[in-house]
Amino acid sequence: MTNESIPAYRPGADLTATAAAGGVVGKTFVDITAALNVANGTPITVGPATAAGLSVGVASRDTAAGAKLHVLRGKGTVVPVTAGGTIAVGAEVEVGSNGRAVTLASGKARGRAWSAGTSGSDVFIELY
Repeated sequence: MTNESIPAYRPGADLTATAAAGGVVGKTFVDITAALNVANGTPITVGPATAAGLSVGVASRDTAAGAKLHVLRGKGTVVPVTAGGTIAVGAEVEVGSNGRAVTLASGKARGRAWSAGTSGSDVFIELY
């Protein structure tokens, strides 16, 4: 697996999803781009979360469009997320560009940093 996100702690609540057109990058926030289809068992489709918006979780790995992946989620889950800027230990984070974590400014709080980092590095985030 490439660019795999391995949680430090996870109480369980993951989803199976299909990557949207363009694929998804591991260790980034993703959001729903197409609904669950219960009739044919198709999982939700996810793509990069919108900056300052909501997310359904963190992509478990780099995934090509149309392929399946796990979306790591659940309150209290601690996973590495790629930083989109400087993040201090204890800072709340929101979704930045390309689904990367950035220090909370005007968006929706998605979690709290358990480690520090700079743009492009992995920061352990406790998900809300």
